[in-house]
Amino acid sequence: MAKIAMLHTSFVFLNVDTQIQDLIGSLLPEDELIHFVDSDVLASVVRDGGISPSSEERMLHLAQAAERAGADVIFSACSSLGPAMDAAKAHVGIPIVKVDDAMTRDAAMAGGTVGVLATVPTTLAPTADLIRLHARDAGREIQVFEQLAAGAFDVLMNGDREAHDEMVRQSALELVDRGVDQIVLAQASMARLAGPLGELTGIPVLASPKVGVENLAELVRSGLEA
Repeated sequence: MAKIAMLHTSFVFLNVDTQIQDLIGSLLPEDELIHFVDSDVLASVVRDGGISPSSEERMLHLAQAAERAGADVIFSACSSLGPAMDAAKAHVGIPIVKVDDAMTRDAAMAGGTVGVLATVPTTLAPTADLIRLHARDAGREIQVFEQLAAGAFDVLMNGDREAHDEMVRQSALELVDRGVDQIVLAQASMARLAGPLGELTGIPVLASPKVGVENLAELVRSGLEA
């Protein structure tokens, strides 16, 4: 049985949207899931307009705490802090899986023009950069457009899911107007809208949690050899 440490940068996936926990429980029912939370670090990144050395250090401390707690693998649930988790990999001895790694790889392999849609501004650049990185590694030609549903995440955190969803829908339609071939939902908090947005826009809409957890499950089942 593996011990999986899930790293959080807000409480959204603990007490607002439990989809990632539910997916892990479904795909890895025999394994143990523990949680490590820095509920202010995402807010710090938003305030700073990017990942400061302090925020990077805080994510490293979370990863090190998970390792000291006996975790066999770390699952990072926050796309905004993805670059900080890449940096943390050099300082812990257990694998780190990012929630958006598999999704962004799938987007890059599909090629064409990719629209990245986010509700937190600091998630846009890391997600777009990760898609470009996977595309370069695969020798794929892509173009990436970024679209922010400004304020939607705060609306969601204040409990107005309907208003949040409408803001995301309008932003998706703006990407369609820009001629994108596919839309990538940069945050797992938007994943439940992937199906409805696909119907609304008529193009593929990619979300991270399911393929991200499948990526985690594949690693766990392989005996954590990565």
